[in-house]
Amino acid sequence: MSCMCFKMCYFYLQVHGKDGHCSWYGECGDSPTGKYNCLYTGPAKPLTNETGLKILKTYCPDLLEEKGDTYTCCDTDQLITIQKNMGLPQQFFLRCPSCYRNFLNLYCYQTCSKNQSNYVYNVKTEPVPTNKNKTQITKIDYFITHSYANGMFNSCKSVQMPSANERAITVFCGHPADQCTIKNWLQYMGDTTNGHTPFDINFNITNTPITPNTTNTTFYPMDVSTSLCNETALNKSACSCQDCTLSCAPMPPFPKPPKPATILGFDAWYFVMCILYIIFVLFFGTYGLCYNIIHRNAFGIKQKKYDSIEERPAGRTGSINGHGQSRKKKLSAPLVEEKDINCLEKIGAGVEKFLRNIFLTWGLFVARHPVIVIVLGVLIAGALSAGLYFFKVTTNPVELWSAKNSRARTEKDYFDSHFGPFYRTEQLIVTRPNNNTIVKHKNPGSIVSFTDYTSLFDKEFLHMLLDLQLEIENLTATYKGETVRLKDICFKPLAPDNNNCTTESVLEYWQKSHENIDKVAMTPDGWFVKADYLDHFKFCVSAPASTQDTVGLNISCLATNSAPIFPWVAMGGYDGLNYQDSTAFVITFLVNNHLKDEDNEKAMAWEKVLIDFMKTRQNGPNMTIAFNTERSIEDEINRESSSDIWTVLASYLIMFGYITITLGQYGTCENPQKLLIDSKITLGLSGVLIVLLSVAASLGTYSYFGIPATLIIIEVVPFLVLAVGVDNIFILVQAYQRDTRPPGESLEEQIGRIVGRVGPSMLLTSSAESIAFFLGALTNMPAVRVFSLYAALAVLIDFLLQITVFIALMTIDAKRQEGDRFDACCCIKAPRSKKEKHEGWLFYLFKHFYAPFILKEYVRPIVVLLFTAYFFVSVAVLHKIGLGLDQKLSMPDDSYVLRYFGNESTYLHVGAPVYFVVREGHDYTTQQGQNALCGGNGCPQDSLVGQIYTASKLANYTYIAQPTSSWLDDFFDWLAPGGSPPCCRLFPNGTFCPATVVDKTCKTCPVNKRPDGRPTPQDFMRYLPIYLKDNPGTKCAKGGHAAYGSGVNIIHNKTQVGATYFMTYHTILRTNEDFIGALREARKIGENITNTITTKTSNATVFPYSIFYVYYEQYLTVVHDTIFNIALCMVAIFVVTFILIGFDFFSAVLVVLVVSMIVIDICGMMYFWDITLNAVSLVNLVMAVGIAVEFCAHIVRAFAVSLQPTKLMRAEEALAHMGSSVLSGITLTKLGGIIVLAFSKSQLFQVFYFRMYLGMVLYGATHGLIFLPVLLSYIGPPINKAKLYDAQQRRKHLSADSDNDDINSSRQNLVSDSGAPPDYNTLADPAI
Repeated sequence: MSCMCFKMCYFYLQVHGKDGHCSWYGECGDSPTGKYNCLYTGPAKPLTNETGLKILKTYCPDLLEEKGDTYTCCDTDQLITIQKNMGLPQQFFLRCPSCYRNFLNLYCYQTCSKNQSNYVYNVKTEPVPTNKNKTQITKIDYFITHSYANGMFNSCKSVQMPSANERAITVFCGHPADQCTIKNWLQYMGDTTNGHTPFDINFNITNTPITPNTTNTTFYPMDVSTSLCNETALNKSACSCQDCTLSCAPMPPFPKPPKPATILGFDAWYFVMCILYIIFVLFFGTYGLCYNIIHRNAFGIKQKKYDSIEERPAGRTGSINGHGQSRKKKLSAPLVEEKDINCLEKIGAGVEKFLRNIFLTWGLFVARHPVIVIVLGVLIAGALSAGLYFFKVTTNPVELWSAKNSRARTEKDYFDSHFGPFYRTEQLIVTRPNNNTIVKHKNPGSIVSFTDYTSLFDKEFLHMLLDLQLEIENLTATYKGETVRLKDICFKPLAPDNNNCTTESVLEYWQKSHENIDKVAMTPDGWFVKADYLDHFKFCVSAPASTQDTVGLNISCLATNSAPIFPWVAMGGYDGLNYQDSTAFVITFLVNNHLKDEDNEKAMAWEKVLIDFMKTRQNGPNMTIAFNTERSIEDEINRESSSDIWTVLASYLIMFGYITITLGQYGTCENPQKLLIDSKITLGLSGVLIVLLSVAASLGTYSYFGIPATLIIIEVVPFLVLAVGVDNIFILVQAYQRDTRPPGESLEEQIGRIVGRVGPSMLLTSSAESIAFFLGALTNMPAVRVFSLYAALAVLIDFLLQITVFIALMTIDAKRQEGDRFDACCCIKAPRSKKEKHEGWLFYLFKHFYAPFILKEYVRPIVVLLFTAYFFVSVAVLHKIGLGLDQKLSMPDDSYVLRYFGNESTYLHVGAPVYFVVREGHDYTTQQGQNALCGGNGCPQDSLVGQIYTASKLANYTYIAQPTSSWLDDFFDWLAPGGSPPCCRLFPNGTFCPATVVDKTCKTCPVNKRPDGRPTPQDFMRYLPIYLKDNPGTKCAKGGHAAYGSGVNIIHNKTQVGATYFMTYHTILRTNEDFIGALREARKIGENITNTITTKTSNATVFPYSIFYVYYEQYLTVVHDTIFNIALCMVAIFVVTFILIGFDFFSAVLVVLVVSMIVIDICGMMYFWDITLNAVSLVNLVMAVGIAVEFCAHIVRAFAVSLQPTKLMRAEEALAHMGSSVLSGITLTKLGGIIVLAFSKSQLFQVFYFRMYLGMVLYGATHGLIFLPVLLSYIGPPINKAKLYDAQQRRKHLSADSDNDDINSSRQNLVSDSGAPPDYNTLADPAI
């Protein structure tokens, strides 16, 4: 009992004192930073002044007696000083009432408590200089308990400073919030060097009574109860979650990254594909066994009627197409009866016959009227090409990669139109990689303690860097005769009151002044340096918003435009908060951006001068500078395209040269004149010109319609059209070269017959590709859509020119050759020579060696197993293909921007700003509408500010680095009446009176408030425009002009708030995955906020916006877009192939199957060769589909129309006759040109063109010339019985059976050697 009584008495003495006397009363002389209090040791005096009582009630309500007189140890003047000194604390801490109440009590009990002598000890006093009868107090000891000190600190340590995305305690601690403790906080607040404390206060934290050595008086620490931050205080609600962790609901668990799917410890994709391949091998092995036993009749089992093997009379021997054995049998097709033919086969045969007749008639017409056709074709194509006069190339990355109706694009347009475009940034990253010198700096108050700084902090280097920065700011450019400097184009947030440019640089800590860098503070004796530029730097990185350091230099930390410079923006290459270890300085010049390009031309002119200047300074002896401007990337892309023109030109010249030389059919070298006659240089060159004309016509046509092209089109479309066009050229020419004209047939009729045979095949590939590309234009990705449009039309025009102009030219060239005239010099005629037909060495190799070999019994299974193995491997790695386009690849090898990209990812410590935009339609004047967004006291945790705050606590997952700034919360703080002067004041005439104006006639704004302390709707809209024009300063740090002037739209004659934004920052984003993840998570947050505020009677939606979203949005859907585009192409290919091959379902399926395999195998190559999936590679994949059709469709069609009795023989015939044309027309043509691309300076060319083009040709050639024939030999479509029936019916009308061999020989010459599908009108024997 006695112990409890002692504790109660001790508590009473702590708070109320045992005698209730004062340590001071009233104010005496002036101190450098305020007023000294007068020494007074008598009892407390009654406070009767109404002004004093009003201030006491506002700031120190705990000391106000409810009944009777109020006794204090302070007079009204001291209370006015408290009101004046509490201005800044109120602006920063009032958003958390518990913190503000605890903070006020610290000074209220120190200054006014009637028992202050119990815990305030006057350590040092001196006579007042102007009145020797009075004594002023210049230093005190203030004793407080641990419970009070910790309670105050814990309630304030998390309070946010929304405008700076920082914690408010940073301003009052002299240290970064993470390094601030109760000890250094109180030490800073008690030090007169902070510019606000009038005399030294030594805060002594103790729980026991203390008797100082210099006095016999015992002091009892002040122990007023503190309010927890989640408790109400000062008649206000508890602090919000953003300012008080105790107010927060439990933090959601950190989402774990998804684990890759595994089966038995193996990657699921790998495991499944491995199992499927094993199943396929087993199935294929079983199929092979059954094929040899049953299909080939190894055991002599009787075949059914329509088996493809049929015995013929003995007497014919020979090896049958690579079977590797001789038989005394002849393979023949079975007899077909009309009743055996189904409807689809009849339609198919009819379509085939119809197409053949159409092309035969057309070819005959063109061959008979070549000049008219050439003139008309060239005129029409020329007229279309004339549209190039209106030709425009899009180099704007936004228009290139983002569709106008895409979400990112519409959100960017919304942001730009409401708040203005994001600044143009000119940035320098300064390093000293060759200087590892350590700058040692003696710590203040110590003789032996030093701090090491990197060589960047060498004073001479800072002077050198400042000279460079000032030189840049003074650079001049000329635009239309007008001189342009940085000050003419830069961003000035406080204009017109402050016209200094916004430059984020560490040199702004010294206001870009050489004098400030050199300034030092000496000890009182003048012997030692008390503080220098590094002490000032250390202070400023701890409190960047401070208007004056406390180290003794009395220099502001604010930049010349009065904005704080945050260290994580201006420095890089350090760990944690060790800014002295920085290895890079980052200097950023912010330049105004405009919606209209012409309005940015001044800035672009100045940026050009800056680039030229920096190129001369980037590799100085004392520093290395990586730099980038707003125009740099676009400039370098254009330069890269220009520099690669010669590479691309060399590539095309090699392909053109190959075509012109190899198109001819050369015999021996015994007769040189014969070589000049048989060459096709002129025809080949004409074919190349037709390809170029078709590209020009496509470009011109779309230019008429105002559809701009892209650099991708110029670089890719000619390659594609050349692949398609050259293949058709070789097929046409080689079909003519291998054909033997029957007696009585004219040259024109021969040309018509050849066109009738090969025309449907050309139509098949060209139409399939063209329709596929047109369908590909349905995508939303601009680069892919525009490419698809241009490519589709170019392929279509190329086909039309080939069946018109080229056939006419081929006819003229054939007449020249038959007239024994020299190629290219047709006026020279050689003596008549014997006309000989040559198969050509490539055709000979294919027919007699390659085709028989590739279709041998032991080769075919190996081919199937190898190709399917790689196919399954490619499928297994599809999910591992990276997304994105490394911006380094888009730059030339020698670009200065490459160094910037490298240093950016290495040194920078802050990510891109992200704005959460609230669209127009939200009601900001109601409590419900405000609570949906705000983050101060009374605001729910699920508000916009609250949700972003929660997201910042999960930064590794959400990519949100900091809590958001909040104009709404700062506006409420700005309206608070405290401070001397308060932020919101009015002149007598009702106009705004800034806090910087000293005018006693200015009065506090008469704000009408609701019961919750917030302004009424009328006053909300009355004072908001004033707040947004008020500049922040030392008197009022909450002015909204700098931070929010452009972030809040006032509409409808200043009666409503329109669109607004809340800004924060992303974390450091270094990889494509980081950028994509940041966009995805920000959108999730925006959607959650929208769902929350829409439940609170708001019509507005919230979306995130950052400068890079418009470029990376494509990667959220690029996989879907890839599948969609390729699937559309496949559907088009299937439909066109199905119709044009004669309603042959199996042939169409096989074409789509092999084309799909080629595309998937190319995707596998992309993974193994580090090629990411993006718009460029997607364009290439779509193009790969078109080129793959060229490799497959001709051979499949040749197989489908062949009437050989077995699939193996049909595959061999198709490969022998079409394979050589495909190899010479596409593969060899392209390889030479592709190899040249490997030597390009452009990394983009090397990766996305050389590698992918090489993959297209190699995979297309190997699949079309190796795998496809083997596949057809196994599962190719059966013979169309309608075609076979027609052939057999024609056979009945031929001569006797004894003449069959001669007929067969003639047929083989006319059909099999033609290099094209057979002409059925010449067929006699159905067993072809």
